Amino acid sequence: MNFVDSTVQLDESVKLGHFSVIEKGAKIGKNVVIGNRVTIHEDTVIGDNSTISDGAVLGKPPKPAKTSTVKLSDNIPALTLGEEVTVGANAVLYRGAEIGSNTLIADLASVRENVQIADYVIVGRGVTVENHVSIGTRTKIQSNSYITAYTTLEDHVFIAPCVTTTNDNFMGRTEERFDKIKGAIVKKGARVGGASIILPGITVAEETFVAAGALVTKDTEEKTVIKGVPAKYSKQVDERELL
Repeated sequence: MNFVDSTVQLDESVKLGHFSVIEKGAKIGKNVVIGNRVTIHEDTVIGDNSTISDGAVLGKPPKPAKTSTVKLSDNIPALTLGEEVTVGANAVLYRGAEIGSNTLIADLASVRENVQIADYVIVGRGVTVENHVSIGTRTKIQSNSYITAYTTLEDHVFIAPCVTTTNDNFMGRTEERFDKIKGAIVKKGARVGGASIILPGITVAEETFVAAGALVTKDTEEKTVIKGVPAKYSKQVDERELL
């Protein structure tokens, strides 16, 4: 048995599984497929031809801890999904996120509030995208990576599995950190190898190639390969590898 609020109009083309909940004011497009045990919170917008897999939670209202460094505004807009978005099983997308068309949010991924994700993006299995993050067109984030708050990933960025971005040099021990929290900026076409770590406020320049396992402690230069702990210049990126 499903619960669909009386304010919700479902087109006859929508396919709805079992034991799902669709709350007040949600807007569901045409040819949308909604799996079993899905929860769609108030005012969530889902574009045409989208697929929402089993157990997904869409439009979850954020409730940060009192000690959280990220504070909420009074008016958080509804979660919005463009056309042909795929949301994987047990993924959680919060109210206040905007997801572009033809984007995949894979199984067990989490996308927090105040996040903008452009078109044709892949957010892989188990990826966490925190608050105030911007992700550009055709960017790919592979499984189990962590994209911290206040990070910017521009267009055509590749983030390999298990990459960690950071934003706090003070590790929660001083009030000074509240004014200095800053995530990474990863510029167009940059690639970050598996299990790499990017320190707070670092800019990874266009077409940089960060080798697997690197610790990025300084801003990089365009079209260079960096590797090591800490990461250092290795060579120029092969021209055949450039966008």
